[in-house]
Amino acid sequence: MQIRYLHTMLRVLDLQRTMDFFALLGLRETRRIENEQGRFTLVFMAAPGQEDAPVELTWNWDGDPALPSDSRHFGHLAYGVENIYDICAHLQANGVTINRPPRDGRMAFIRSPDNASVELLQIGEALPPAEPWASMPNTGHW
Repeated sequence: MQIRYLHTMLRVLDLQRTMDFFALLGLRETRRIENEQGRFTLVFMAAPGQEDAPVELTWNWDGDPALPSDSRHFGHLAYGVENIYDICAHLQANGVTINRPPRDGRMAFIRSPDNASVELLQIGEALPPAEPWASMPNTGHW
């Protein structure tokens, strides 16, 4: 039996704010579906060259009383990055809290505006520990 990853779906409260968050990670909109009858919008975002592995953002036009929630029940999204320190500095400069800093040069966790946990993993070998990350404490949970 073959299996192939298709996408991960996240329900969002503020579509543009969430799209802006994922754009900071380098994801771009690849497809959009507006469903007037169902009163929802689906936006698919993916990293360049990885359009076959998007995140699907689902926005219900009339709101979603269950959001925001902790969202830990779904686990997390994970993205490999070329330089974990550079991406964390970029995210932090744009107002994103680094919940679990990359103290080990390998792994960090952040959260989307809708509280979805996102893991960032250094591609290849871990980078040597470096400040300010090496001594930065955790903030919240992931």
